Amino acid sequence: MHILLLITVGLIVLSSGMIAVESRLQANAGELFTYKIEPQLFNWTHQEISEKFRYRPSLQGFPDMPSFMRYKYSHEYHAGFLYGTPPASMAGKQLNLDIVAMNRQNYETRHIVLSIFVAHKYPTPNVVQMKIDNLNWVHFMDNGRLMDLRNIFRNDLWPESTDLSVVFMESAVNMGGRLPLRPQQREGVIVHVGSLAQFSSRLKELQEEVRPLYKLPSCTYKRTSVQKIFENVGFKLDWCAFKMVGVESPTEILYHNHGSGNGQQNEPTYIEQLRNNERWLGIAREDVPVRNYIDEFAFAFAIPGMIFAVLVGMLSAVLCFQHEKFSLHLAYPSTLSTVQMVQCFDAKPTQPVTTLKSLKDPNFLLDNASVRSLSPLNSFYQTDCAAAGAYARPKPPPYKGGTLGRNGVDI
Repeated sequence: MHILLLITVGLIVLSSGMIAVESRLQANAGELFTYKIEPQLFNWTHQEISEKFRYRPSLQGFPDMPSFMRYKYSHEYHAGFLYGTPPASMAGKQLNLDIVAMNRQNYETRHIVLSIFVAHKYPTPNVVQMKIDNLNWVHFMDNGRLMDLRNIFRNDLWPESTDLSVVFMESAVNMGGRLPLRPQQREGVIVHVGSLAQFSSRLKELQEEVRPLYKLPSCTYKRTSVQKIFENVGFKLDWCAFKMVGVESPTEILYHNHGSGNGQQNEPTYIEQLRNNERWLGIAREDVPVRNYIDEFAFAFAIPGMIFAVLVGMLSAVLCFQHEKFSLHLAYPSTLSTVQMVQCFDAKPTQPVTTLKSLKDPNFLLDNASVRSLSPLNSFYQTDCAAAGAYARPKPPPYKGGTLGRNGVDI
């Protein structure tokens, strides 16, 4: 009876969850490590691609992952991926990861232990940093793409780098980039490749070629002399992010120091730079810049006030000048005399003679001229030129008297 009970309990345990220990994997310190988590690791077989499996890795005995390792699930590949670069401090140590998988259709869970041994490796002092815009982080889990990237440097740009390896890889969004406007577009990936060999002359020329682009945040439109080499393999680089960092003084330092190479041995290695970047140091309170509001108020009010004062002065000058001119006109009205002209016609209609004479002209009265009225209303004057009594305007029509009716209305 006890034997049957033990067998039943064992079958229940095996059906609900299975514990297996994966063969030990090896990772190199300072080199990118990737691992794909699939249903076959848990002895699950499925004929069609589905989204029913989910995975949760963690460090054995802890709820989270190691600090250098990341886990992401790819809906494009329908699998989970572990990736990261072990630091030099992890060399010679072994990591055990608990990976729990769940089937979301029947809620069956299984569990495996993944052992990773971090081997010693000499850190690569010379590193080339780049950003590839037309790929995502998951595409570099394919060994074929990694081999294509290595061949570009080994065969064309950096033939001396026989030990070239990928030392870092991360999504551009996780490194501070923005998501693309269209969901169909790729997020981009940041990749660093390194080697023990010194930078080649062609890499240094390429560095000088893209140096003016460092002040721009992104420049996917820029084309370089090696553009076709990357595009033929399927890589579209953002040349604003293409930089070379090494122990032999980067090209930027040589450029700003006018080529002086005395301090090349004092430059930190790439691993030391990563260590320094991981540690955040705050600034003291007295080092925080203080904002000067007096200068800002001066610029905000002084300049507009000066412009307003200049405009008021110009307007006042114009108004004062007009006022003086009007005052002179009132003080000396005789200086502004009006000339009245009289048009004269000859008595003979066949020979009209037209002259214009001023009534204020003194010679007008000296010519033995007699001024008489040319109009019944005395509104015009007749001169001697109108001998026959011609008028300057036609006479009014004769008045015709009417008869009044009974009601006083003109009929």
